[in-house]
Amino acid sequence: MKALVFPALAVIMSFVAFMFSDIFITLKGFIIPLLMIIMLGMGATLSLNDFKNIWHKKFAVIFGVFMQFAIMPFLAFVISRALNFNDALTIGMMLVGTSAGGTASNVITYLAKGDLALSVSMTLVSTLIAIFAMPFLMYFYVGARIDLPISSMLIDLVKITLVPLSIGVVLNTFAKRFTNAIRPVLPIVSISAIILIIAIIVSLNARNLKDIGMIVVIAVIMHNICGLLLGYFGAKICRFDEKTARTVAIEVAMQNSGLSVAMAMKYFTPISALAGALFSIWHNISGALFAGICNTKNKNL
Repeated sequence: MKALVFPALAVIMSFVAFMFSDIFITLKGFIIPLLMIIMLGMGATLSLNDFKNIWHKKFAVIFGVFMQFAIMPFLAFVISRALNFNDALTIGMMLVGTSAGGTASNVITYLAKGDLALSVSMTLVSTLIAIFAMPFLMYFYVGARIDLPISSMLIDLVKITLVPLSIGVVLNTFAKRFTNAIRPVLPIVSISAIILIIAIIVSLNARNLKDIGMIVVIAVIMHNICGLLLGYFGAKICRFDEKTARTVAIEVAMQNSGLSVAMAMKYFTPISALAGALFSIWHNISGALFAGICNTKNKNL
């Protein structure tokens, strides 16, 4: 039930932002700083041992990250075409699909009795790879029709993700006492930041939600569920164990949608940020449900 607290709060705040959009529209400029705070907090929870885990679990990490950047962008493109999305909505879906794994995936992996060390390793590796993969994949799928600022996106991705993440790791390495003191509040700060980002995006799209909200919700649900299923059964086909399969499924399907929102607001339109905002809500709901299914399966084993 605890896993559903975040999506419940996100839904409530989304409703408030929809009804009182003028209040949150003025906070538009805080989206990128909020995401940087989230990435800094993520870095502050990482240590050198987490980097060592990447090597010890290298085959599972390589497989999971490959699945993520192969499946999710492709699914986003296919779903966008199938639903006849315009350029703005397609960009939004593609930004979600090409993002790194979300930090919430680590919590869901823990609840689903997956491999937590593998989850952290995959999130870290996919975050670093996304800095270069996101601009490339965006250009590969939609660059022919849309003028993408590839070099600017790359620079901003470094600023928004790599720099704060690195600062967090450095703090956790050389100022352990400080990071230990603030660690209990980091999840609260991250959740609050994500919820506020979602509220801002909902407020900016208040008029559009009435017309296109439901079709984007359908696209987001399809994208996420397909990612879960393909990640899980792909790992099973490759003969990874149950814990690894669960972890890969969660990492593949749960994207850093906050990053996609930041990129959409920086380079495109509020409509392009809508998919990321809705994904932030839905993937936590589906993740919690997936964890519940996994726990039921554990009891039956």
